[in-house]
Amino acid sequence: MRWALTDAWTIARRDLSHWARQPGLVAVAWLFPVMVVLMFGTLFGGAIDSPGNDYYDYLMPGMFVMTMLFGLESTMTAVTADAARGVTDRFRSLPMHSSAVVLGRCIADLLSSAVGLFVVVLTGLALGWRWHEGPAAALAAVGLLLLLRVALLFVGIHLGLVAKGPESVMAVQILVWPVLFLSNAFVDASTMPGWLAAVVEWNPLTTTATASRELFGNPGWGSGSWMDQHALLMAIGWPLLLVAVFLPLATRRFRALSR
Repeated sequence: MRWALTDAWTIARRDLSHWARQPGLVAVAWLFPVMVVLMFGTLFGGAIDSPGNDYYDYLMPGMFVMTMLFGLESTMTAVTADAARGVTDRFRSLPMHSSAVVLGRCIADLLSSAVGLFVVVLTGLALGWRWHEGPAAALAAVGLLLLLRVALLFVGIHLGLVAKGPESVMAVQILVWPVLFLSNAFVDASTMPGWLAAVVEWNPLTTTATASRELFGNPGWGSGSWMDQHALLMAIGWPLLLVAVFLPLATRRFRALSR
């Protein structure tokens, strides 16, 4: 286990070193969610009847979830690029633990996502958003957001390993937006048709956004459904289920490529 963690940290440091070499791309990745926050807050904030006095109080937890989701694209892009450049082949030839590449990518991308989340939190604070349930509850909400990011990390790694080329990455980048809009990040699910509202309520992004609003003390409509009443439980359960499915798939895929 210690050998695996040491190898994973070596891979993570290699991935983190790219930040210094490509600061522009990293800055864009961190600032793009800020642009989306400003766009939705200013364009739609006055038109949406939010449950609180300020649309940003409702919007920001959804934007934090969005930031975690956007990391899926960067993870898949990085994994696909390594495979296309032959970096993955070189890793396979080295005497390292078979899970080190997957875990190293997770460590690096999770650190990047944590910084991106911090930037969006600062943006929300500058726009007047606040949490109202104390620091312990706020830290618990951040923990749920990062747990979702961990789950999406393994989804992105698996998709990157099975991707056939840039076209596959582009397809995922396009599909990220419908998945985001099929959540309660921007509006209440009850305003949607009944069948669509049911889909939205079972979206893992919705449960994390709802649980985060509850922990931050931010307003939410609350549909009274089972998923809404057990949002905290499902905000833990959904990510754990995704990890249980995609961690073995990603590790098995990498080992298959190593043969």
